[in-house]
Amino acid sequence: MEYIENEFLKIGVDKSGAQLSSVYDKKNSREVLWNADKTYWGRHAPLLFPIVGKVRNNTYTYQGKEYSLGQHGFARDLDFTLVSKTDKEIVFSLKSTPDTLKVYPFDFELIIRHTLEGNKVRVGWKVVNTGSDTMYFSIGGHPAFNVPALGTAESKEDYYLFFEGKNSVSYKLLDPAEGTVDNSKAYSLDTDKGYYKIKESMFDNDALIFDEYEVERISLCYSNKKPYITLDAKGFPSFGIWSATKKNAPFVCLEPWIGRADDKGFEGSLEQKYKEQKLSAGQTFEADYTIAVF
Repeated sequence: MEYIENEFLKIGVDKSGAQLSSVYDKKNSREVLWNADKTYWGRHAPLLFPIVGKVRNNTYTYQGKEYSLGQHGFARDLDFTLVSKTDKEIVFSLKSTPDTLKVYPFDFELIIRHTLEGNKVRVGWKVVNTGSDTMYFSIGGHPAFNVPALGTAESKEDYYLFFEGKNSVSYKLLDPAEGTVDNSKAYSLDTDKGYYKIKESMFDNDALIFDEYEVERISLCYSNKKPYITLDAKGFPSFGIWSATKKNAPFVCLEPWIGRADDKGFEGSLEQKYKEQKLSAGQTFEADYTIAVF
């Protein structure tokens, strides 16, 4: 684990998956990132690459060939190489290998930056196409936060989600059989001036999925509606909100995505996936989001 800190936060990043594994709030003397207790869910904030969510039947087609790839891809389960570390930033890198090429036929380098900016952690992604052909990919974040905050007497259902400037937000659910996105029906969360009180039952059918830039900034708030965590992902087309289904798990995931799971019944090829990213040979893609702690 590599650690850096400033006057507000101390963070730890693991070489396994370049995963943000600790965000310690020095002001309130508590950890805010989920502890990866396997009783509920054994991860902290995995990186999702080169797919987000599931491809239908765990297989996808590219140029007429079928490949097998599990949920959220392989990056979260591989060791990254430490590139650099300063007082403010930790940088890890992952490059394609013969093993990755068996399931994902593109040469790439994936560079992950975690940067401290006051009370914020900036998570930066850089994808480099190191091959000679156009590559296609999705990428996403999956950070889980302690809800309720450690050291408080509140419960998960005392907390609010805050959708700034939104009186209502529209979302979709996963098809329980396929694990893909069911576009046949959209649901609404009607808010009170942007605030929506968390209900454990809202996760009974897995994640809530927001498309078409519906959610680009969201906060977890205490019972008094003051912010606890704000995640800002401007320009990200999709967003997921999730907690372990029917376990009353003491965490909530706020998930910014560029690309997502296949649509239910999807029979297209890789490049036809929803918001799939395209990168020509030698080109670079960059995106970032921030986690603010209050």
